[in-house]
Amino acid sequence: MSQEWNIKSRGHVCSICQNPLVDRAPVVSALKEVDGGYERFDCHPECWKVSDRDWTAFSQWDGVYFAPVREEKKKDPLKKEDASELLRDLMTLDDPAMKNVIYVLAVMLERSKILVERARKEAEDGTIRRIYEDRRNGDTFVILDPRLRLENLAEVQQQVVSLLSGTKTLGEVASEESVVQDSEEVSK
Repeated sequence: MSQEWNIKSRGHVCSICQNPLVDRAPVVSALKEVDGGYERFDCHPECWKVSDRDWTAFSQWDGVYFAPVREEKKKDPLKKEDASELLRDLMTLDDPAMKNVIYVLAVMLERSKILVERARKEAEDGTIRRIYEDRRNGDTFVILDPRLRLENLAEVQQQVVSLLSGTKTLGEVASEESVVQDSEEVSK
């Protein structure tokens, strides 16, 4: 699969019976690999057990459904982007030059207990995709593990800090990132 990352939002109704999911009740989530991406299923555990499926899940996990909470946010004229928003923005850009930054952001969010790794899938070509779920809203992120080399990690971390603090633009970081990727290719 050529797609390096993907975001799938949690459903609010059972993918099988179409009845609403209940707040704080168990839920089974699964990703199905389809042409060009993934299809997400969120189901009542009972429905998942009895459903007829002619496919094998790319990834599957048990969780708890949390109904969305509507929060009124105060408008901040100088809104600072947080790591979670930055990750979403970078993944939406679909720029392969940002794969190291995306991966480091995902690891940061995992360590902050915002994301939880649900699975790790290795493809035949040796690439690894990590499936993360956002604990707050249930969104699923499929992220390519670029297998960063330790000597390049500090530079990528600095790029992430620069983006979060607003001291560098995405264009500046993307050009730096291509230099990091070139040095990784040379060292392989």
